[in-house]
Amino acid sequence: MQYLVNVIDGRSNSGTAEEGAAIDVFNDKLRAGGHWVFAAGLADPTVSTVVDGRGDEPVFTDGPFVEAKEWAAGLWIIEAPDLDVALELMAEGSKACNRRLEVRPLLQE
Repeated sequence: MQYLVNVIDGRSNSGTAEEGAAIDVFNDKLRAGGHWVFAAGLADPTVSTVVDGRGDEPVFTDGPFVEAKEWAAGLWIIEAPDLDVALELMAEGSKACNRRLEVRPLLQE
């Protein structure tokens, strides 16, 4: 099963060199264990654009789709046999990046 893991932060560009090094080590562990699918950091939500194409013409709006004190600052997509394994792995991920994480199963087709 695959899981989306959102890295939760309330500050822009807040990662330190030490956190980056710890994340690299953690990512190597995910790869070695066969859990790695994808990971990336995200730009600040103030530079996002919301696209609403439900009407006759698409509407483009600058900025985040919701005002929030915290947002997704990065993400992992991991492979794990079950939620218990995903949570165990991401407890280490939370420690590595020094942020809270949201673990959410991807819907399977």
